[in-house]
Amino acid sequence: MDSSARSGGGGTGGYTSTRVWMVAGVAIAGAIVFVEAARRRRRWLRDRSEVPPDFGAFCYRFEIAPAPQPPPPAARQLLSGLTFAASDNFEIEGYVAGFGNPDWKRTHKAATRTAVPVTMLQKQGGTYVGSTVMDELGFGVSGGNLHNGTPINPASPSLFPGGSCSGSAVAVSAQLVDFALGTDTTGDVRIPACFCGVLCFKSSHGVVSTLGTIANSQSLDTIGWFARDPSVLHRVGDVLLPAATGGLTQTRQLFFADDCFQLLKVPNEKTVNVIENAIQTLPGYQPPKHINIGEYISSHVPSLKDFCEPTVEMLEGMSALKALSTVMLLLQRYEFKTNHEDWVNTVKPKLGLDTSTRVLQAVNSKSDNIKSLYIVRNELRAALKNLLKDTGILVLPTTAGYPLKRNARQRLSPGFEDRMSAFVGIATLSGCCQAVIPLGSHNDHPISLSLLAAHGSDKFLLRNVLYMFSSIKEQVVLASKLVTAPVINRDADFGAAELLKEKGNSAFKGRKWSKAVEFYSDAIKLNGTNATYYSNRAAAYLELGRYKQAEADCEQALLLDKKNVKAYLRRGIAREAVLNHQEALQDIRHALALEPQNKAGLLAERRLQKKLSRAFSQVTGGVEPSSKQPV
Repeated sequence: MDSSARSGGGGTGGYTSTRVWMVAGVAIAGAIVFVEAARRRRRWLRDRSEVPPDFGAFCYRFEIAPAPQPPPPAARQLLSGLTFAASDNFEIEGYVAGFGNPDWKRTHKAATRTAVPVTMLQKQGGTYVGSTVMDELGFGVSGGNLHNGTPINPASPSLFPGGSCSGSAVAVSAQLVDFALGTDTTGDVRIPACFCGVLCFKSSHGVVSTLGTIANSQSLDTIGWFARDPSVLHRVGDVLLPAATGGLTQTRQLFFADDCFQLLKVPNEKTVNVIENAIQTLPGYQPPKHINIGEYISSHVPSLKDFCEPTVEMLEGMSALKALSTVMLLLQRYEFKTNHEDWVNTVKPKLGLDTSTRVLQAVNSKSDNIKSLYIVRNELRAALKNLLKDTGILVLPTTAGYPLKRNARQRLSPGFEDRMSAFVGIATLSGCCQAVIPLGSHNDHPISLSLLAAHGSDKFLLRNVLYMFSSIKEQVVLASKLVTAPVINRDADFGAAELLKEKGNSAFKGRKWSKAVEFYSDAIKLNGTNATYYSNRAAAYLELGRYKQAEADCEQALLLDKKNVKAYLRRGIAREAVLNHQEALQDIRHALALEPQNKAGLLAERRLQKKLSRAFSQVTGGVEPSSKQPV
């Protein structure tokens, strides 16, 4: 075939008509320095004892200079001084986009124009430095490539980087570029961002032009980008996104997809609590709501019932999420077949095992009931718009599990792929925008959360990411210091923990302090993320005269909830009891700043001020019972 299939798209920008090439070591205008990274990677594959200089991220490295900076009084270009790369399905004038497969490259001609997103970024000062490795033909979630090798995950070198846009994620994570482009069809940008521990943004479908990229499934393909710095992520969005896609509003509402978090083997204090605690410190957010997104979709997307598997024994909500992934994959197969069936049957390309399986599924798929797939897509987009409106953000896990180890012989399990597809399928099929935020690691595996906003709310979501990011990182640091228990049945544990807390409260009221400590301790074993349990146990410790233990429990409570008034009061009382009057007064004043009319706090403040003014070194006066009552 002579030309690659290209996807059309909206947005602004056009093809470049001229090229400006950076010259390296050659002072001849227009000279091209073109480096084949594949040769270096093949040498490295023969000797894997060392990580390649580019982490195996690039197929080809070459530099294209940005458009010149306009003279004053023109504003400085938004991306001046920044470098970027793009996955191997973005066309660059004069070169063949390989689509992750040498047979594709061999059977297609060089592009006559550059992909629109690349051109737009160059016009704003971005320097293009090369094409990155991707899974063949845009299929796959591991990030491996039979021909180009698997890029090294800088965040976890022993783990796969995730795909299909693995090279772009690795290039950003390894600090080889400031940002990188990819296309997202079924999680191709979001999954590697999660596995490599970087930020990414998947734009709303059709908002950023895909003209000049090779299509996998044009109804699902969107432009996405990676960055380490949220301000860079935001600046790229300012260049690519139309001005009319919204901004930061005064009141925002977060919705937590509790049913999705149930599938994670990660404690809530490293995921949900991080975001909840972060927004508590920021103005403009309403108290978050917790929902079952699967049940919501099941009840608001009526056409989805035709794709639910009646024989599968699962909750209605999870059945709906599984059905979503089914519709997404059926639509992807149908459109890939429409785009590339002739090429596959004519060329018979050499493909990796996983890619070959997916391509055969697509080429052999039937076109029955195709209209119903598009009906589900439209209903889902409307349902999420009804839920989120213009100021709502859905919080959910990016993936349902961890990446495989690079040396593992097993393939990704069907169950893992099903759950991963279900999570990414919400934004993929609805066309909504989604941002991925890294949250550190758990058991040496990267973890992240995703924020999803309604279709077209791209700039609103990007500005919220920028606004929240510093506070989120602070909470990630605090969460990393917590000792967490293995995650098991959360619903049962949380209910049992609440019963134990109530038993502790009854024992406290009966003045059975030691028994109260036992009940609160058992509650903490089941749910170590509830600040109230630590604060209540601190009250019992105070009655027993165990002031150091009380202070430690209050500190743990404040790590979980920095606005816990009673934890500040009780820590202040514990410090007062051991004659740390100045620190005690600081705690009391923290409590009063949060609750100015708290009677116990006002009494304690006056008492401590007198002690400090008279420089007494011993405790006088008692402890107010009202400041110690469990909640």
